[in-house]
Order: sequence, then structure tokens, then C-alpha cells
Amino acid sequence: MFARIIALLSFAEQLLCFGENCGYYGELFERNCGCNPFAQTGRSKLQNKRARLNQQIIKQMRMRAGAENLLKATSNNKVREQVVLELSYVNSDLQLLMEQLEGLNSSVDVYQNVQETSSIPLIPLGLKETKDVDFSVALKDFILEHYSEDGSNFQVEIDDLMDLRQACRTPSRNPSGVDLLASYFSQLSFLEPRFFSPTRQIGIFFTWYDSFTGVPVCQQNISLEKASILFNMAALCSQIGTRADRQTQAGLEDAIAAFQKSAGVLHYLKETFTHTPSYDMSPAMLSMLIRLMVAQAQECMFEQITLPGIRNEFFSLLKIAQEAAKVGETYSEVHQSMIQTPIKNNVPFFWTTMSELKTNHYNSLAHYFVSTALLDHHLTPSDDEDKQEKALSQLYDTMPEGRSPLDILKDKEERRRIGKAHLQRSIMGHEEAIRTHSRCRHLQKLDILSDILQAGLKRALTKFEQNDKEDEFTDYMLAPDIISKTEKKAEMEIPAATKVKVKDLFQRLGPLSVFSAKQRWSAPRTIRLRLQDRDLGFTLKGDAPVQIQSLDPLCPAAVSGLKEGDYLVAVGDTECKWLGVSDVMKLLKDVDEEGVNIRVVSMLDSSSQPMPTKSATYGGLPKTYSMICLAHDEDDKNPKSRKVAKKPSFLSWGLKNKQKSSSTLSLPNADYNGPWNRPCPTYPNSYNESALY
Repeated sequence: MFARIIALLSFAEQLLCFGENCGYYGELFERNCGCNPFAQTGRSKLQNKRARLNQQIIKQMRMRAGAENLLKATSNNKVREQVVLELSYVNSDLQLLMEQLEGLNSSVDVYQNVQETSSIPLIPLGLKETKDVDFSVALKDFILEHYSEDGSNFQVEIDDLMDLRQACRTPSRNPSGVDLLASYFSQLSFLEPRFFSPTRQIGIFFTWYDSFTGVPVCQQNISLEKASILFNMAALCSQIGTRADRQTQAGLEDAIAAFQKSAGVLHYLKETFTHTPSYDMSPAMLSMLIRLMVAQAQECMFEQITLPGIRNEFFSLLKIAQEAAKVGETYSEVHQSMIQTPIKNNVPFFWTTMSELKTNHYNSLAHYFVSTALLDHHLTPSDDEDKQEKALSQLYDTMPEGRSPLDILKDKEERRRIGKAHLQRSIMGHEEAIRTHSRCRHLQKLDILSDILQAGLKRALTKFEQNDKEDEFTDYMLAPDIISKTEKKAEMEIPAATKVKVKDLFQRLGPLSVFSAKQRWSAPRTIRLRLQDRDLGFTLKGDAPVQIQSLDPLCPAAVSGLKEGDYLVAVGDTECKWLGVSDVMKLLKDVDEEGVNIRVVSMLDSSSQPMPTKSATYGGLPKTYSMICLAHDEDDKNPKSRKVAKKPSFLSWGLKNKQKSSSTLSLPNADYNGPWNRPCPTYPNSYNESALY
């Protein structure tokens, strides 16, 4: 047995070596796992686990690549049999790692407010993980080659850029963290035209891991970096919304704003970056995530309406019923998008069952409130018949059994009959939600959710028993669907943070409109400028930087090599890239007989053809990653230690006690006072230690 284990280990090493010999190199582990090592909150632990899983997944993918290449290369049947056996082990391990990653995406309890005891948990997005990027060598070389300046003079700017990116891997869970990501995204908008030419690559590789599958994608295209930062902005907004205290109006406002901003950023990502080869950012997946964020915002709006209590009054109950139906409708759309191929193969089962559960739960609430309005309230001479008739007519697409709204309102037995039919649908919906809850082991861990579902079911059963007669024997009708309606619809909101203004770190290179990567420049030339009869021999035009025009071909400057159209970048020791005509003329007017040296550059003709754009496919898991990830090895690099900026702590909201009068109704929750009352579990306090992960 021991010999067998040794043989398997040796063979695994051969597979790794064979994969490397075929060009598939990869690193097994990474020094920086992508989160603050000092933060020991529940969120930080999840992100640490995600980073480790990503490394294990890429290791198994390297082994699988080596085995598949060996199968193609060998004709020895004995070797092929052994490779097939090892390949089955690798695929099995890879599947287990994927399941562990799915478990992390299902661990929503860590992201909830620690004081939350009576609200249904919400689903946050996990942050995408990435690998370190060393900009130093590539940018210095590009600055020297393209801009003809000493790259070492920009070491401070390069360090600031790398520090900013490193900080973006561990953003604080508050608006400051979103602003940090937005600042880096805006900085990338300067970096792209400055250094990333459409006709050449500068050797900077960006590697990001799929949030759902852990599969790495590596590209030299900076669009991958920008798209991934946007995804993390949306993910962080969703975590802020999930963290909000939904037992206060202020907390619900924060949650609504956060989820709407998350949906807006995801929409902006979908519309702007259409060829990102990472499945979590594919159009289909982003469309589903947008629906999920909007649905959660709508759910928070419903909670905001019901937070003060629900008046046990006819019109209020019908209004709340239609609001609940709207939430159920939005979650139904989310569930339908989650079960479509190929999304259903990558979305956690927890997410699918949660959306199905909430669809049933909120539709059941809608039927309960309608039944309460019909059973508890009767038309009296003091009531406004026309107003009640209009409200009831707007509740259904088709009235039950063709009866008119006024007939139903006036007939006490008919009201009771339709009300009991709605109660039946409420009971069946709650029972279906509880069955859905029992199908998912991750949902079973959420005791609060179980308590809320049980409370809703027991309340509906109690209501049914109160209105059921012992001698009654009748075939109950099927209550019609309730038309969804809301006074405040959740909408996507693109936050201004995606367009935050930042200072270009490399502005010393000159105005970006002129000194960009797509332009080709000559090396700077030094011209000795002397006055001739108080005449320079040329005029200036333009604004930052100025250009030479109307050059006298016989003037000393032209003889020394000055050309019309040259850009003047320095006068003496003064840089002029950002100076206009008037400022440059002030520097030139004091030129004495000895003259002054000026530096100029000439724009060269860019005749190179741009590189073809690579498209991405989203069909299946093997096609969603770039094999260059498996060949990118950084083990021998020793990045220097960097300063870490202190991040602001998270501002926790307190939980305010609310009192409800006996004349109001409430949503079923874990604190519901009734025969099913039981102690409510709380989340561990250790999850609230820091704003960082």
C-alpha cells in the first residue's frame, strides 16, 4: 500500500512536470492571499478561504492539463490507463473544490447585521480575488522607450499605483471602501491610454479568479482589470446593503441605496465591458445578478413600509398585499433567470432555493393580507362603497367566478368564502417555502429564516381555524392571483463613484491628449535658441504643450534642427509640457545674446495596424479560463514590502426597539408573540470586530 502511495505521488509529479514542459507553468500558492492577514472577522476568514481555494483549483487544473497532454502524446496503453485513472482523481478533487467554493458563496450569515433577529437574510456577492501585479519594470521600460524619459524618476508614482491596487484587495465594508475602488478604477482610465497601446503589449499580466467557479483568467488587456474592479464595487455595495440594520428606517434607506447602486454598477459593467472572458461577468450572469440586487432592494422597500406596523384596515391591507406580491414577482423573475442554462450550472444551489423560497413566502403574505381584509372587515353604511369597489377591482385581473366587486363586498358569505380561499393559498405557499428550506443544507443553518417561515405558516393556520365552521362542507374555490403593485419601485442607480475625479499619477509625462501610448515620438532634441534682431524665427501655437509654427528655414533654430510642428517640452531647466503660449513666451522673452537651450520632440507617423480583438466564450467551464494563467509563474519574484494605509472602521447601527399597537399587524418574524414563540438565535459577536473583511 505504501509503495502504491509513493508511486501515485511520483506519477503526479510527472504530470506536473509534463504540463510544465508543454508550456503550462503555474504557481501552487501565493504569498499574498488577497485579504488583510490581521483582520479576523467572519468576512475576512471567508475571503482567506476563497483565496486558498483558488490556488488549489489552479493546481488541480495544472495537473489536469498535464494529464490531458500526456494522453495526447503517448501511445503506450499501460501509461494511458494510469493517466486516465489519475485524471479521474484530479477531476474528482476539482469537483470537491468547486463545491467548497459554492459553500463560501452560500455563507450569507457572516455578512448579515450581527444584531438582526427578525429579518430574512439577504444575499451578498463575494469579492473577486486577484494576484499581485508588478508594474515597476514594465512601466519604467515603457517610459524610457516610448517617452524617452528615465523611468526611475517615476518610482514614487509607480509605488503609489501598486499601493493603491494592493489596498483595493481589502476594501473596508463602507462607502470609503467603495470610494477606494472607484479611485483605482478612475486611475486605470488614465493608465490605459498612457501605457497600453492598441498595437503592442507591455508585458503586464492581470489575473483574476471567477467568483463562482474559482477558475482563473489571465490577460494583458487592462479591460479585465477595470471590469473586475467594477464587479468588486458592486459586490462591496451588496455587502454594505446586507450589513445594514433593517430594523430602523435609516438602516433600510442605506440598504435600499446600496442594492440599487450595486445593480447600477453591474449594469454599467454589462454595457461597457462585453468581452470579459470570466463567466461571472458574462452578460447572462450579470443580467441575473442585476435582477437579484433589484429584488433585494424591493424587499427592503417592502420592509420599510411595514416597519411602523400594518394598519388593520381594509385599504391598508390591500395595499400591503400588492406590495408583497410585487416582491414575490421580482424574486420569481430572479429564480427563472437562475434556473436557465448555463447559469444554473454555476450559481450556488443556495441562491436558487433562496429565490424560490422568497417567491413563495411573499406571495403567501400577499394572500394572507387579502384574506384578512375580506374576513375581518365588512361593508358598513359609513364606508365608501365606490372606493372599496375600485380597490377590490384593481386587486385581480379577473374577479372570482365572474362576480362583481360590489357583490362580493356586500355578500358576507362570499367575502368569507373568498377570504378562506386566499388563506388556503397562503398556507400552501408557506408550506412550499418550508419544504424548499428543508432541501438546502445551507438554508437549514439559518435558524432565523426557519422561525420566520414557521411563524407565517402558524399565523395563517390560526386564521383559518378561526374562520372554519365545524358543520361547513364545501368545495373551496381557488383564489385568483393578486396583481402586484408598488408605490416605490426599485431602480438601478449608477453611483457617481464610478466617475470619481482623481489626479493622474503620471501627469508629469504631459497632457494625456498628446502624450499617450497610441502616439509615437522621436527622442527629445536640444536646440540652442538665439535671438536674431529680437526675432526667434518662429511663432507658437496650441495649448499645453505648444507647437512650433511659421518657422523661418534660415533662422539659427531651424539650422540647428528645429522643425515646424515640433512640440516644445522644456525651456532651459523648466518643463513646459503643461504650459500654454503665454507662459512659454514669458520664459523666452528674457533670452539674452548667449541664448537658451530648448528641448523639442516630434510626433512620428503611426502606421502599425492594431492587434485583433480577442473574443470570449461563455459556453462551459473549460472555456472560461485562459491557459496563460497556468503558465504565469512568479515564484522567483520578491516584491518589496509596502506600507498599508489604515482603513476606516465600520460604523455599526444600533438596533432600536419598536412598539406596535394592538390595532396593527406585523410581518411574521422570529420574535412573533404567539403559541409558536421561541428564543431567537443571534449571530456570533466575533463577526463585528472590524470593517475589514
